[in-house]
Amino acid sequence: MTGETIRIPIADGLSLTADVAGPKGAPTVILGHGGGQTRHSWDKAEQQLAKAGYFSINYDLRGHGDSDWSPDGDYDLLKRADDLACVAAVGSKPLALVGASLGGITALAATCKGMDVAALVLVDIVPKMSMKGVAKIREFMTANPQGFASLEEAADAISAYYPDRPRPKDLSGLNKNLRLHPDGRYYWHWDLRMMTDQRADPSQLLTMLDEADWTDRVPTLLVRGMKSDIVDDDGVADLRRRIPKLEIADIRGAGHMVAGDKNDEFNGAVIEFLNRVMPPA
Repeated sequence: MTGETIRIPIADGLSLTADVAGPKGAPTVILGHGGGQTRHSWDKAEQQLAKAGYFSINYDLRGHGDSDWSPDGDYDLLKRADDLACVAAVGSKPLALVGASLGGITALAATCKGMDVAALVLVDIVPKMSMKGVAKIREFMTANPQGFASLEEAADAISAYYPDRPRPKDLSGLNKNLRLHPDGRYYWHWDLRMMTDQRADPSQLLTMLDEADWTDRVPTLLVRGMKSDIVDDDGVADLRRRIPKLEIADIRGAGHMVAGDKNDEFNGAVIEFLNRVMPPA
């Protein structure tokens, strides 16, 4: 099922890019990717959700992909939550949020700020993250500020970080996550200033959750990659304490990038959950 690409105005005179698919007016599912990714990590999920009868909105977060970057480098979590509210205005109710890593933290923050959400799916993210895993990801994301001479060089960097994932023979897909600069080098398609913005403090989410009034009524699913270096047992236990009716789908053989590692299993788990708690018709 084909869709279209739109631009969504947000604060500060900026706008976000999103792909939409599925019947307009149907229950809406918003897909938010992880930090350092783009909306294209959700391409297959977007189409499968649309085929299942949902109106899917798959957007590039502020500072990523084809969306605008903050001119002052401000990527505060609450600002991202406000961005998500603008994205939600494009769809219809009931509304479900599906977020991976940074997209999941953003979805949690938006829900805590009062967004009317019928269902929430967190993809390998919990507020109490493994600091060792966070440090590993941060190291990777800041390792090549000078860019790459070729797609092959970028693929080598990814393989070194994530050796368990097979190195693709066709590297053209990397063009969705890299931008070719006039200097002839490839750079990641996101704003490096996100990594140094002290305003973007995910720890504020713990306080927001402690004060939230939705945690016992909004159906919530955690999709966990069993090889994740971000979500550990302590983090899961902490989230279950905060969201007592939390459901968990464990995806074996998947790391932090669950949708990329085991796409069909991931999509199946999410659609099965949504069909139960927010059916398309």
